[in-house]
Amino acid sequence: MGLFGDMLAEKDLRINEHIRVREVRLIKEDGEQQVLWTSEALSLAREQGLDLVEVAPQANPPVVKIMNYGKFKFENEKKGKESKKKQKLLKLKEIRMQPKIDDHDLDFKSKHVKGFLNEGNKVKVTIRFRGRELAHTELGKVVLDDVLARIEGEYVLDKPPTMEGKFMSMILSPKLKKQVQAGEIVVERV
Repeated sequence: MGLFGDMLAEKDLRINEHIRVREVRLIKEDGEQQVLWTSEALSLAREQGLDLVEVAPQANPPVVKIMNYGKFKFENEKKGKESKKKQKLLKLKEIRMQPKIDDHDLDFKSKHVKGFLNEGNKVKVTIRFRGRELAHTELGKVVLDDVLARIEGEYVLDKPPTMEGKFMSMILSPKLKKQVQAGEIVVERV
């Protein structure tokens, strides 16, 4: 019996005695498939000092492989960690303003929006209306359009300006630039 013969494998992978079906499809190391009784497949695994692992329980009959389950589990965890390293987490940054914003303040906030987009982050630009300002939401739309004009096309408009309660907001993401290097396409953020 293999190293993990007594325990149930995680993620619904059954191993060794936990495989409770009568017949299984065994995939050998050379890729050849063979339908066997589960007890026969288990004895083949024990002879080799390895585990019988159910890799496709939804198939009819279920597909199993003879392998070292500990090594299999370790390699899957390693692949998972590698894929997490390659992921780039997009952050959503928020810039808040009011409809009565001064020209200098609008310049300052627009530079921050541009900086966040250059770093590769998404940006939510929000206008907060207070009291009687809610009667003039068109002023907020003018401010958002002015922000778009000041950042000069370095963005993709994910969500156009919309009202949500007392707030008008839009979401921008950075524009992607394609480069061709030595026959391959590399996509990078502008």
